[in-house]
Amino acid sequence: MLFTDREDAGRRLAEAVRHLQEDRPVVLGLPRGGVPVAYEVARELDAPLDVIVVRKLGVPRQPELGFGAIGEGGVRVLSDDIVRRARVEPEQIEAVERQESQELRRRAERYRAGRPRVPVEGRTVIVVDDGIATGATASAALRVARAQGAARVVLAVPTAPADTVGRMRQIADEVVCLSAPTLFGSVGEWYRDFSQTTDEEVMGCLARATSAADRPASSNPGRTAGVEAEVDVDAGGLRLVGDLALPDGAEAVVMFAHGSGSSRHSPRNRAVAAVLREAGLGTLLFDLLTPAEENDRANVFDIDTLSARLLGATRWLRERESLPIGYFGASTGAAAALRAAADDGAVGAVVSRGGRPDLAAPRLGDVQAPTLLIVGGADSLVIDLNRSAQSELTCENKLEIVPRATHLFEEPGALDQVADLARDWFVRHLTSAGDRPGPVHIVT
Repeated sequence: MLFTDREDAGRRLAEAVRHLQEDRPVVLGLPRGGVPVAYEVARELDAPLDVIVVRKLGVPRQPELGFGAIGEGGVRVLSDDIVRRARVEPEQIEAVERQESQELRRRAERYRAGRPRVPVEGRTVIVVDDGIATGATASAALRVARAQGAARVVLAVPTAPADTVGRMRQIADEVVCLSAPTLFGSVGEWYRDFSQTTDEEVMGCLARATSAADRPASSNPGRTAGVEAEVDVDAGGLRLVGDLALPDGAEAVVMFAHGSGSSRHSPRNRAVAAVLREAGLGTLLFDLLTPAEENDRANVFDIDTLSARLLGATRWLRERESLPIGYFGASTGAAAALRAAADDGAVGAVVSRGGRPDLAAPRLGDVQAPTLLIVGGADSLVIDLNRSAQSELTCENKLEIVPRATHLFEEPGALDQVADLARDWFVRHLTSAGDRPGPVHIVT
């Protein structure tokens, strides 16, 4: 079984654990790659999502051999057999645990961004990873979850070797694995897209899950604010699948136009969208191309088609919501956003992330919407293309360069800066907060 990406794996895995929904489970994702998978499972089961941060305790001078693991809440799980055979002294156990505890706290605090840990005492817990090979980390997570008071512990993974699944069944109350081949090289070979998950993407998943759980229902039954749902976007007669989220009282909606090699399930775009929603902005992420069209790479550079569909989707959204609209474009999607903004003077603001605004020429001079161009400092070719495009813009515009970031902003903290810049730009130009004294700070 081959998975498109972690989001696809998560949706398939959610169906396989649907029978657990009546148990009102807690879903715990193993960072980092397990969290996007766990997010889809939690969303489908309408369950709380959290990370389960564990740290292996390695034998001194042989750290690849784990003699135990620690988890939050002071949980410690030791293998007495390995401690005895490796002759690990009590003071060595204490030293290793002290060092790993510091890293555990740092990671947990970063991922949750100040939110409390979801309690698991007395609950069914589903531990999710994007796949396991040896199962060492998953095994530690299962033991930690049980030690934290979980009444029932389930391991759910898209893929794992058959023999590892057998070992996990001795630890978990139930193991759900979609594909357990006998011949198993690595987890990544079972995914078309197995790009590295960043800390920022983990944080984005957790923030979205928390936002969805805490969002109150709208007091106005005739308005769609306060909802998060999959929608069918009518783009000039073509049905496009999208994810619409409107925080209660949203003052504007940002439409995401993704570029080459991406989709509405892009963890980078979703992480940015989560930050926008925390600021009270609605978001619409949708696919500009059908699955069949995506197979032809030439289509992702067909700016005329992409921008026409974005315009059609904009008309559809305006019929549904009378809110200011902004565009967030990535890669070739940025060119589609600028081309569409050139045709639709009512678009309130445009942000480009690592985009190709040059592909929107010769219409750049017709763009009226305030435009922010964000480029990675290590993405020299795209910097030059953005500077050239900026020189043709006549609207309010700004070029922000994120130091040392590459094209995908995968470096620690880089995507955070992108999200903050985009949030501030949209709040400034689309909402009433932008008209108040003390303007929103624009990071430089």
